[in-house]
Amino acid sequence: MRRIRFLPVPDPPGAPTGQTDVMLSISDLSKRYGEIVAVDSVSLSVPRGRIVGFVGPNGAGKSTTMRSIFGLVEPDHGSITWDGAPVGPAALARFGYMPEQRGLYPKMKILDQVAFFAELKGVDRATARRRAAEILASLDLADRSAEPLEKLSHGNQQRVQLAVSLATDPELLVLDEPFNGLDPVAVNTLQRALRERVEVGAGVLFSSHQLDLVERVCDELVIIVRGRVRAAGTVTDVRRSAGRHHLTVEVDRPTAPLGDVVTGTLVSSTTRSVVVAVDDDTELDRVLAQARSVGTVTRFEYDLPSLQDAFTAIAGADLAAEVAA
Repeated sequence: MRRIRFLPVPDPPGAPTGQTDVMLSISDLSKRYGEIVAVDSVSLSVPRGRIVGFVGPNGAGKSTTMRSIFGLVEPDHGSITWDGAPVGPAALARFGYMPEQRGLYPKMKILDQVAFFAELKGVDRATARRRAAEILASLDLADRSAEPLEKLSHGNQQRVQLAVSLATDPELLVLDEPFNGLDPVAVNTLQRALRERVEVGAGVLFSSHQLDLVERVCDELVIIVRGRVRAAGTVTDVRRSAGRHHLTVEVDRPTAPLGDVVTGTLVSSTTRSVVVAVDDDTELDRVLAQARSVGTVTRFEYDLPSLQDAFTAIAGADLAAEVAA
């Protein structure tokens, strides 16, 4: 497995070397389609050298926002800037985009395909082919480079689409559901490629419904529901915003249902474990004693809600309020 060598992304004029600063800024973005509000006053930013997750339910406005970055959707209001200036052709040449609906040629050989897309952005032919070969090797596709795209599995086609987005050494990657349908090996390959890009100073914005991956991969997170941003910050910040802590208790062969014994608001349970939401002032010694009263405690873990639970709380509360209104 080869590790691809990415070129370092230079700091903008006047910025201290190594400073984490905003590269892409979206401010007060809005878009309607007739009576449908797709995006409603969305603001977010992508700092240099950071991976920002962009998550929300289906139809929340993620793809519309991402497509607006590339001029594929014209917003009704708001601004999108790169290093403080409006996004134009010069800036777009520094971006890599992986759309949710793939845009590749089924019968074209994958090496030719990756090189072709690099040439479209102004890379000379020799450099484009060398670069394409390096990227495909880094994504474990070197032995398939002479095959047409249609001969590859869904997961490998995903890797080719990522290779296309990487072909010009982009300073910003915008990825719409890049992990969709991938097996664990392919997920690790893509995750490694993103982290390598970030290590040399690029920024990444990607959407995903796989919150376990988002929690593992992202430095920052933006949650959008019904076109509006409902939470933003580090993953820990978003988990904390859901409120109460979660207590996970596991007992070996309990003599009574744990949900009936352990104090707290039930989140989930199995025959030998329970997760309850508890307040900060909960007496954990007392809860531990309750669990021990029905068996041998094998796990007792007090933590913030998982990202999945936090997302459910944030999105669920928002949708419930909308229904009530």
